[in-house]
Amino acid sequence: MSGRIVVGYTATDAGEDAVALGARLAAASGSGLDVVVVLPSDGRSVITPPDASYDRYLRDKAATWLDAAASGVPEGTAVTTNVRYADSFAEGLEAAAQEFGATHIVVGAANGGRRGRHRLGSVATELLHSSSVPVVLAPEGSRRVDPAIGVTRVTAAIGTRPGADALLHEATSLAEATGAELRLLSLVTVDLPASVDTGVIRIAGAAHADEVLARARAALADGGAAEAVVARGDSIEDAVQNLSWEPGELAIVASSRLAQPRRLFLGSTAAKMLHELPVPMIVVPRTRTAEGASR
Repeated sequence: MSGRIVVGYTATDAGEDAVALGARLAAASGSGLDVVVVLPSDGRSVITPPDASYDRYLRDKAATWLDAAASGVPEGTAVTTNVRYADSFAEGLEAAAQEFGATHIVVGAANGGRRGRHRLGSVATELLHSSSVPVVLAPEGSRRVDPAIGVTRVTAAIGTRPGADALLHEATSLAEATGAELRLLSLVTVDLPASVDTGVIRIAGAAHADEVLARARAALADGGAAEAVVARGDSIEDAVQNLSWEPGELAIVASSRLAQPRRLFLGSTAAKMLHELPVPMIVVPRTRTAEGASR
């Protein structure tokens, strides 16, 4: 999966979390790292006239922030720093990702989140409703994770709705690129209506787990290993809490079926998982371009 990984950076704990996770993912997958600060574009205001000295101050400050961020990236990972101008931070990150041919965009959590948990800020929310590139959400405290852990396991949460093929492709590609174990989480038991008989739910869950496991093994090169588990619980939140999670794990979910082709839209299942998930989450567009599929 060697390519580029774009990190949206701000001089905050969330920015450090994003850089730390991006660096860990880049090192594990053999990718380059592009740390990006987005500044307001020249056309940001028709009321306040441009101020050359203030703009220069912002550029210098951004350069200082980026130098500090890059200095924290472990040796062996190729890192570049970039200042971009856009009407919004998310817009600037998307443009940078397209320009660099990035495989992922990494952003941190909003301030105020619990350690090890996610709290969506405005940038992440905008990206999760518009990006054509998979978005990686770094939970609070990612900066404290030992970079030597790398990526140990990739868990893909697969339901019965459209988008499973793109999700499975992303999960198998990422597992192969990082040398991580692959775990398929079948969500069919929580996708079914509550009125369905318990015995039917168990049978459907086992059958769905076997199906996604077979498809994953067929997609893995050299018959690579994969594990399939069935979500257990009265809700998505319960299922997430009942599962074991490793410090070096990544969870992958598909974009909502409401998303436009090759775009993201965070669905209700992913949003519920996000509340309890103690590891980074990757949200994948429900369809992929030919270029994206080859990366």
